[in-house]
Amino acid sequence: MSVVGIDLGFLNCYIAVARSGGIETIANEYSDRCTPACISLGSRTRAIGNAAKSQIVTNVRNTIHGFKKLHGRSFDDPVVQTERIRLPYELQKMPNGSAGVKVRYLEEERPFAIEQVSGMLLAKLKEIAENALKKPVADCVISVPSFFTDAERRSVLAAAQVAGLNCLRLMNETTAVALAYGIYKQDLPSLDEKPRNVVFIDMGHSAYQVSVCAFNKGKLKVLATTFDPYLGGRNFDEALVDYFCDEFKTKYKINVKENSRALLRLYQECEKLKKLMSANASDLPLNIECFMNDLDVSSKMNRAQYEQLCASLLARVEPPLKAVMEQANLQREDISSIEIVGGTTRIPAVKEQITKFFLKDISTTLNADEAVARGCALQCAILSPAFKVREFSITDIVPYSVTLRWKTSFEDGTGECEVFCKNHPAPFSKVITFHKKEPFELEAFYTDLFEVPYPDPRIGIFTIQNVFPQSDGDNSKVKVKVRVNVHGIFSVASASVIEKQNLEGDYSDASMETETSFKSENKDDVDKMQVDQEEGGHQKCHAEHTPEEEIDHTGAKTKPTPSDKQDQLNQTIKKGKAKSIDLPIHSSLCRQLGQDLINSYIENEGKMLMQDKLEKERNDAKNAVEEYVYDFRDRLGTVYENFITPEDMNKLSAILEYTENWLYEEGDDQPKQVYVDKLQELKKYGQPIQVRYMEHEERPKALNDLGKKIQLVMKVIEAYRSKVERYDHLDPAEVEKVEKYISDAMSWLNSKMNAQNKLSLTQDPVVRVAEIVAKSKELDEFCNPIIYKPKPEIEVAEDKAKANSEHNGPMDGQSGPETKPDIKDSSQHTKSSGEMEMD
Repeated sequence: MSVVGIDLGFLNCYIAVARSGGIETIANEYSDRCTPACISLGSRTRAIGNAAKSQIVTNVRNTIHGFKKLHGRSFDDPVVQTERIRLPYELQKMPNGSAGVKVRYLEEERPFAIEQVSGMLLAKLKEIAENALKKPVADCVISVPSFFTDAERRSVLAAAQVAGLNCLRLMNETTAVALAYGIYKQDLPSLDEKPRNVVFIDMGHSAYQVSVCAFNKGKLKVLATTFDPYLGGRNFDEALVDYFCDEFKTKYKINVKENSRALLRLYQECEKLKKLMSANASDLPLNIECFMNDLDVSSKMNRAQYEQLCASLLARVEPPLKAVMEQANLQREDISSIEIVGGTTRIPAVKEQITKFFLKDISTTLNADEAVARGCALQCAILSPAFKVREFSITDIVPYSVTLRWKTSFEDGTGECEVFCKNHPAPFSKVITFHKKEPFELEAFYTDLFEVPYPDPRIGIFTIQNVFPQSDGDNSKVKVKVRVNVHGIFSVASASVIEKQNLEGDYSDASMETETSFKSENKDDVDKMQVDQEEGGHQKCHAEHTPEEEIDHTGAKTKPTPSDKQDQLNQTIKKGKAKSIDLPIHSSLCRQLGQDLINSYIENEGKMLMQDKLEKERNDAKNAVEEYVYDFRDRLGTVYENFITPEDMNKLSAILEYTENWLYEEGDDQPKQVYVDKLQELKKYGQPIQVRYMEHEERPKALNDLGKKIQLVMKVIEAYRSKVERYDHLDPAEVEKVEKYISDAMSWLNSKMNAQNKLSLTQDPVVRVAEIVAKSKELDEFCNPIIYKPKPEIEVAEDKAKANSEHNGPMDGQSGPETKPDIKDSSQHTKSSGEMEMD
């Protein structure tokens, strides 16, 4: 089972994998651990990652980047309209009202949903992981900003489906950083001690996030999270771009913002300049050749000027820091460490603002770029049965308060309940009890619209179906479980009705006595709602904790919750006076993609992957022809020169030159089979020359090896004729067969060598190296079993054997472990002697 963590960034992506040695960030095909979040679409294929980034300037209208903020948003969303101004490619309204991109692909204008675009990127990251791990990748953990709403999170999950990934968890980026920090710490306080509070600050290319986490041994709890979704590295880039645009307008009389290609080049140069100023305080030059209208432009900037330009941006660093401390109810002295990640935290002025607020030094122990991906990989390893990871509990939070609204039986009457308050622990489940006679709807929405960076506060409408009055006409008691799951997504998980049974004997609903009722002002209101309490008697937002499977996902051990008690109670009721019946729930979620639409995206992604594969095979076939032309033409003037006649060389040179011209003219865009046929045609002319050269190079060694073997066998036969004791056990008839075989082999060898010596290098060889090697192998198989046949073992009395061994040495037929090695060693010695004589 693969264990993969993916940091799906605005500008760049990182992939981390769990291996036996620990967590490792893997590199792509360019040996770069950073993969740009870019997709470039062309007339035949797609380029994704590094290849696409190089086309941002050359293929402006069809290279998609900076699309992370478009997830889960409608086309009319103010954020989308703001991003639309920044982006060089065209955005389009999709049939379901969501934002999409319009690009030219396969010679036609085509719209793509953001889920499809992110799906393409995730599919590329999946391919990189599979190439590194050498096995299929399916399960993963993907990071998302902590401020993402339900609609945005569901959009990312849909993109993972399109890419063929099973996302085990959407993990908040700051939580992933906290896990990467805490799981390796050996000096954390024990569970009964005061926790260690650490602030994590993540300022990336497009957003700024701050979290405060409390650490105990084997436990991580997020206390509070704040953010500025509109402050990041690109804002600092834009400050430089605006400055130079104004300067160039005055100095060179050009309007850079009217030319998208020039503007993109300026963004790239300003990003480089920003990074240089982080390490240098002196004046730094900005030079761009052929910038616009064949003009070369130049300017300069230093860090002091830059910080003055970005003063308004730097002032936005402190408010989230102040807010997170207030929400966590902590003072500066309660903070043990401040950890920073994200590329923008490398700006000295940003570090200075953070240090100034906390009045202590910041820590840079974490890899600023890879910490999020490593944390995601650790979470995936915790969830995977294939890895044994140190037990570590992770409790995240709900970033926004969530409220439920429903209709009461009175005219225009509604009821509301805030089921999850801001910074509530997550994952978490609550059970709410309603008293109803008919099906009803629950509308979920974010309580405070001003704190949510999303124009629509709605989460969705959940219809509880099949609700009827009891047999005696009373309201039915409906228990509804609401949940914020491991992805941070709110849902109505289940609903059940408690049905009374007509049984004899005294009846009392004991289960309701432990619940605190939340009633309207009218005591006769039949639409009463009750929230099951964890400890009873609290306010309506403090409901029952039922984190069974959710908490298990984080690897924590949980004690039985009131939900478990309620389940046991339900079973008791079912046995006794009532029974619980599950009710169907119909969900209508805001900006939720239908499964049919997701399936169509998956199908389209498969078609595009196949098109990419076919195009790669076509390009490989074309490159093979081009490589053969250049390589063979180079060899014709060097190593192949003596193996081809002048006439054939002129003819072949002309064919190679024609093929080269053909490749760059009418052969530039041909089907794969045309290139395959062209290569076969070239090989028809070049193969004989190549064979003659290879045969000439390898033939001497093959002939020499065969000659040595013949000489060696002849030496053994001569020793046998001379009555050498080592060979006196050989069968005369078999030795005669060997002698005849060697004589024939010698004749064959001499005849082939004589015939070959009469030929010129431009003629095909009489005998091939393969034939000589086969003859040598045949000789070994025929002769070796006979001439190296071991002496038969003879049993001799032990005392006689000892006496002989003392006076005369080993007997000729003596058995034992010493005799066989002597035979092998002697044969090897004979071979060695033969080799020396041949030389």
